[in-house]
Formats: sequence, C-alpha cells, structure tokens
Amino acid sequence: MRVLCPNRMPPGIECITPFDAREITHAFHDIDGTHSLIRNWVPVMTLCTGFASHCDWDDNITVQELTGLISNHSPEEYEEAHRFSIESAGLSALTQMEWGIRNAIANGVKSLEGTTPAINQRIIQRIWKGEEVFDDEPETPAFRTAITALSDKLFRAYEILLLKMGRNKNLAEAKRNPAAWRVPGSMAFLAYLRDNGVKNYFVTGAVIEYDAQGHPFGTMLDEVLALGYEIGPGCLIEKLVGSTWNEKLPKGEIMLNICKDEGISPQSVLVVGDGRSEIAAGVKMGAITISRLSKEAVRAREIHTSLHTNLIIEQYTKALCSEILA
Repeated sequence: MRVLCPNRMPPGIECITPFDAREITHAFHDIDGTHSLIRNWVPVMTLCTGFASHCDWDDNITVQELTGLISNHSPEEYEEAHRFSIESAGLSALTQMEWGIRNAIANGVKSLEGTTPAINQRIIQRIWKGEEVFDDEPETPAFRTAITALSDKLFRAYEILLLKMGRNKNLAEAKRNPAAWRVPGSMAFLAYLRDNGVKNYFVTGAVIEYDAQGHPFGTMLDEVLALGYEIGPGCLIEKLVGSTWNEKLPKGEIMLNICKDEGISPQSVLVVGDGRSEIAAGVKMGAITISRLSKEAVRAREIHTSLHTNLIIEQYTKALCSEILA
C-alpha cells in the first residue's frame, strides 16, 4: 500500500508534519483510546500514582492489601498526578508507577537507599518528558531492584482497580454492543489496511501473557476479542504484542524488536496511536505516524504536535483510506 501526502488534506485530517509518499507494509497500532474505548484508565492511573506520591505503605503488604489502601482515596485528591496521567499516555505502566514511587521519595514519605535527591528529581522530570530508561544515572543495582519490585506491586494494584472502576462493566456492555466501544471507523480502517496487503499489529503497554503453546491470554485479549478484532496470521490483526508485569518494555523497544525479528523496514511502517510514546518512537524510527485524538484532547494535541507527528485525526474516515492510503 502506498501512503500519500496530498497538498490539501480531506476534512477531519490535520497534516502536522508533511512527508514523502512511500510504500507501507506493516502497521503498529496502540489499542486503548486508539481503537478501543473500554478502558477509562486516566482516573485509575491518577489515583494510583497520586496515592503512591503522598501516602506511605509497607513494602511487604500484599497486592490486595495495597489495593484496599488505595481504594480509601479518590482521584480528585491528586491534581498533579492527573496532569501526569495526561502527559504520560502511552508510557509503560511500570514507568508510570515508578514516577509515583520516586515522588514518594522526593516527598519524604518513602525511603530507599541507593540514589540521591538530585538524581531522583532529575529522573522524575525525565519521566514527565516521556523517557523510560535511565541506565545512565548512577543509582545502585539494589535501588533499581527495589524500585522495580515496588513498581510491579503498584502496577498489579492498578490493574485490579482498573477492572473494578469501570473496565468490567464496560467490557460486559461491549460484548453486547461492540461497535459502541470502538473508535468510529476502526474496523473498516483495519480491514482496508489488511485487504491492501498491510499487516496490522496491536502493540500495547498492557500486560500480554502467553500459555505454553505461545497463545496470548489475559484481560487485554478479552477486550480485543469482545470488540470483534480477530488475531492470527492473515487475520485482521496479525499479532498482539504487549508488556510484562515486571520488565519495563517501552513501546519503541517493542516496535523495533518486531521490526528486527520479522525483517521489517521501519520506514515502511505506519504507527497509529494516542499516546506520546508510540508517536515519539514512530517519529524516531522514521515511520509514518497518525495520532488518533479527539478535539477535546487539547493537551495531547499539543504534545503530539511538538513530537512532529505526521497526521492528527479524530476518527477513521473513508477519506483517510481513499485519499491518504491508496
């Protein structure tokens, strides 16, 4: 399939960074907010990172006990954490949890040896700007092990709360009426790409687990299937690729690994998403990027524009397929 950049864009499509026409063979799509509307994750992320930033908790408590403590609070208590949730859309959940824990250290509610206030504050700022890997910072291995373990526990509590605070209800409704929980035009857009020789991959920051035969399972798979997206070679979605519970996998790394493992040229990839991480990674690797953002997502549109995304769309239209992808 050839992707074009006409002089005049169709209605509903904003060209932020012009690009040369080229052949596209593969498309990497984020899921939440990009195609699926099931997960209303921002309030839950706000609650968990806000709680972690301001409330001490025993490192040895169980995930269920931690979930109970967090449940005693509300997202409205944490204004800065809400801003962070908007800024950090698309980052690995483990990175987002790490931001909350590092804020707890900065705020004096948690003590971990092996870093300094200056280093810790610098990494907090780097995460806010969208960075996820900090091997260049002189923190001890013991500190990194400790903060990874805390991030993992907080991440598991977040997932439990996400299911309780809306996802399970939304999933049940999506099974009855899947079209209402898909971004308008999503199914037709993916089918158009597939039918024109492009292989679609769903790439998510959510955890994807695999059984002994290599088949994916878990909550994100449940959502994808409930919305009607078939997965497998030659299907609408070629493969579902995600993160893990305790290993931070930035989307840029995931996408480059797919390219390496399957011999894909990054310049022949289309990256579609609503988070800063996949768009920043797509721009960096030389792919064509499409940001799927509502008109109300003012701050997100500012971020994606600053990242030099190629196109911003609100939904998937026939014009996007017929006039941009041909």
